[in-house]
Amino acid sequence: MGQQENVATSLAGAVSEGISASLAPIDAELERRYPGDPGTRQPVHTVYVPGEAFADDTIRTWGDRALAALDEHAPDAASFAAVLGLADELAEPVYARVRAKLEREPVEDLRVDFEDGYGGRTDADEDAHAARAARLISEAYAGGTAAPYMGIRMKCMEAAVRDRGIRTLDVFLSGLMEAGGLPDGLVLTLPKVTYPEQVTAMARLLEEFEKARGLTPGRIGFEIQIETSQSILAADGTAAVARMIDAAEGRATGLHYGTFDYSACLGVSAAYQASDHPAADHAKAVMQVAAAGTGVRVSDGSTNVLPVGTTAKVHDAWRLHYGLTRRALARAYYQGWDMHPGHIPTRYAAVFAFYREGFEQAAARLAAYANRTGGDIADEPATAKALAGYLLRGLDCGALDTAEVTRLTGLTLAGLQVYAGPRRGDLTPSAK
Repeated sequence: MGQQENVATSLAGAVSEGISASLAPIDAELERRYPGDPGTRQPVHTVYVPGEAFADDTIRTWGDRALAALDEHAPDAASFAAVLGLADELAEPVYARVRAKLEREPVEDLRVDFEDGYGGRTDADEDAHAARAARLISEAYAGGTAAPYMGIRMKCMEAAVRDRGIRTLDVFLSGLMEAGGLPDGLVLTLPKVTYPEQVTAMARLLEEFEKARGLTPGRIGFEIQIETSQSILAADGTAAVARMIDAAEGRATGLHYGTFDYSACLGVSAAYQASDHPAADHAKAVMQVAAAGTGVRVSDGSTNVLPVGTTAKVHDAWRLHYGLTRRALARAYYQGWDMHPGHIPTRYAAVFAFYREGFEQAAARLAAYANRTGGDIADEPATAKALAGYLLRGLDCGALDTAEVTRLTGLTLAGLQVYAGPRRGDLTPSAK
C-alpha cells in the first residue's frame, strides 16, 4: 500500500461528527421508511375468481381454457405472432414459452373475491365460501398445485360492509390456521380505501389476529387497492396514498390500481374507462412515486374487453390486452389483473416478448458494468441495479432461462441478486 499523501483540510473532525450525530435520526428514518425492494418474486398478474366459483381445479381449468383458446384461435406460432405483431425471431420462442407456462403454471397469483366479483350473498353462504377457500388453498399448497401467491379480497372498511368483511377475513385466516398454518404465499387485498385510517384499522385487525393465534407480530401483510379519487388526492391536497403506506405500519405489500371504480369515481364515461386513460396514468404515477423505495409494489389494473366470440373478436381483444400489457411494462408496472382465462395467453406473450426483446442488450450492459470493460453506454450503479432487476424478473416468470442469463452476463443467480438488491448507500457491489 502506498504512503498516504498529506492533504490540506480546514474543518476539525468534530464538525463531521456533529453533522453525523444531527442526521442520525434521519438515517434511521430512511432505513425504516425506504428499505428498498423486498427482493422476492413479483407475480406478473393477479387473477380474480368469485368466492362461490373458486374450486380445487380452478387454476388448472384456467390453464386448460387458455390453451383451448390458443388451439382454436391461434394454433401455431405464426398465427399468434401475426395477431400480436411479434417479430419473426420472437414468434417461436414466445409461443412455445406461453404454451409451456399454461401447462406448468397458468396462474401466478390468485385472489378469491368476496367483494365486487362476489355479489350479494347470505351471511351463511359467505361464511361457507370463506371457509371453503381456506380449505382449498391449504390443500393446494400441501399438494403442490397452488399458485405461487393466493389469498382473498375482502370487503372494504366502509360502514355498510365493514363487519361482514372483518368476519370473512377471520373465517378465512382461522380456516388456514386450523388446516396447518398460513402459507408463505398468502396475500390479502383491502379494496376501496379512501382514508389512511382505514388502512390503520386493517393493520389493527391483523395485529389482533396474530395475538389471538400466537403468530409473529407483523406476519400478515396486505395489498391496498386504489379505487377512489380520495386515495390519490386527499381533501387537504396531499397524496393520501403516500400516507396509506405509512398507515399500514410495515404491512403494506402492494398498491393495486382499480381501473373501473377509479374511472367511474372521476366521472369517466364507460366507453373510455381503460388503464391507458390519462386519469389512470395520473393515478398510477402518483402511486408509483409514493411507493418508490418503500418495498411496496405497484400493480396496474385490467381490461374488461373479454376475448370471447368469433375468432375476429378474440383477436381484437388479444391485441388490445397485449398492447395494454406492453404499455404497462414499459412504464414499470410489472403486474396487472386478468379477468378471463382468454387473457392469460396474451399476458404471458406480452411479458415474455418484453423480456426476450431486451434480454441480450441488458445482459451485455450488466456484464460490461460488472467487468469494468466499458461500452457505448456509461451505466451508473443505479442502472446496474435496474438491469439486474430486469433479468431477475424475466427469470422469475419463465421468459428467460438461468443458463442463458449466466452465459451472457457471467453472473450467477446469486450475483444477479446482489446487483439487484443493494440498499441506500451501497450501490457498488461486486459479485460473480
